[in-house]
Amino acid sequence: MLLLAVCATVLIIVLPQPTEPFTELYLLGPGGKASGYPTNLTVNQTANVTVGVVNNENAGTNYKLVVTLANNTITTKTFSLANKERWQDSISFAATARGSGQKLTFDLYKEGAADVYRSVYLIVNVT
Repeated sequence: MLLLAVCATVLIIVLPQPTEPFTELYLLGPGGKASGYPTNLTVNQTANVTVGVVNNENAGTNYKLVVTLANNTITTKTFSLANKERWQDSISFAATARGSGQKLTFDLYKEGAADVYRSVYLIVNVT
């Protein structure tokens, strides 16, 4: 019984455990930092945010990113990532209407899925 317990413990330590598949979705501000996001703008002022995706799905995956500001689509991007591959892109946007609390949303979809898989957002105030 003791030998069986020792063998089981060794197997647990030596063999890697399968990980739960997931995708990372993140935003970066100026200088590639997770801070300093453009949240206070004037009408028609252009701002930039870097969006990143990391595939940890244990398989190659096709994605679609839809960026909206106040429910208006700014851009749509499609791309494919191999397992453990990272994608980053700078997204430019300009608010065309004044108002506080406008939601800048980054919705990520996996290929063939109708529902949003991951989502992040910023609240933007426009004067």
